[in-house]
Amino acid sequence: MNAAQIILALVTIERLAELWLARRNTSALLRQGAFEVAAGHYGLIVVLHVLWLAGLWWFGWAQAVNGFWLAVFLVLQLGRIWVLSTLGRRWTTRIIILPNAPLIGSGPYRYVSHPNYLVVIGEIAVLPLALDLPVLAVAFSLANAIVLFIRVRAESSALREIGHVA
Repeated sequence: MNAAQIILALVTIERLAELWLARRNTSALLRQGAFEVAAGHYGLIVVLHVLWLAGLWWFGWAQAVNGFWLAVFLVLQLGRIWVLSTLGRRWTTRIIILPNAPLIGSGPYRYVSHPNYLVVIGEIAVLPLALDLPVLAVAFSLANAIVLFIRVRAESSALREIGHVA
């Protein structure tokens, strides 16, 4: 395996592990009385991320790796770990509302409302750049901007409805 294939394999494994974790957390939250909101756009998120990863494999598997962009991607992974560890069992890939639970205000949430989305924005642009795929970086960044516009509005609306300011 070359460096690009190793990186793509690790990212694929990471994403699959995150889906497992998100599903486990979602199930536990629902058992605690939580409920999902705005589920209609979730399929768009899944399709976007599957196509992004498939595009990286299709076009990037034999590419040389740009060390600078790979380093930026690794820093973004530290941000991802910070977000996931801050949210703990409340982290999911869906918008799950746990009534009467306080909004998380520690970790990166002290500084920004949606740090996970900032990490995702960076990842979607930076990993293709690490594989010298600027067209993929731009195309998926634009698609991600549309999906996140829908997502953040839905999440903020749900938080306002339960009395949290977002």
